[in-house]
Amino acid sequence: MKNMHLGRRGETAAADYLARLGWTVVDRNWRCPEGELDIVAFDGTRHVVCEVKTRTSTAFGTPLDAVDHAKAARLRRLALRWAAAHGVPGASVRVDVIGLVTTGDGFTFEHLREVC
Repeated sequence: MKNMHLGRRGETAAADYLARLGWTVVDRNWRCPEGELDIVAFDGTRHVVCEVKTRTSTAFGTPLDAVDHAKAARLRRLALRWAAAHGVPGASVRVDVIGLVTTGDGFTFEHLREVC
């Protein structure tokens, strides 16, 4: 339960971060039989699937370390599913990862663009 709460807080903070960048969040927690996408946003040019990883520390690596090649490939497949369901050309969708680490009352952010 504690991890779910942390994950929700992280996703909300990531959505707020994207809004501060001027992006529009168009979907959150989109699900299909193969899995879930945390956030889909529009950066003004392209749709961007954002995987959000939130941690309380970096003792076991950064949040971005949790996205390996297999996870990135899965995110790409889900991004293509989302695009097909929304009439968006799949080639125009990119996948980013946003890593958050708690800092008392807030988060530090790492934003890795175009992981696949």
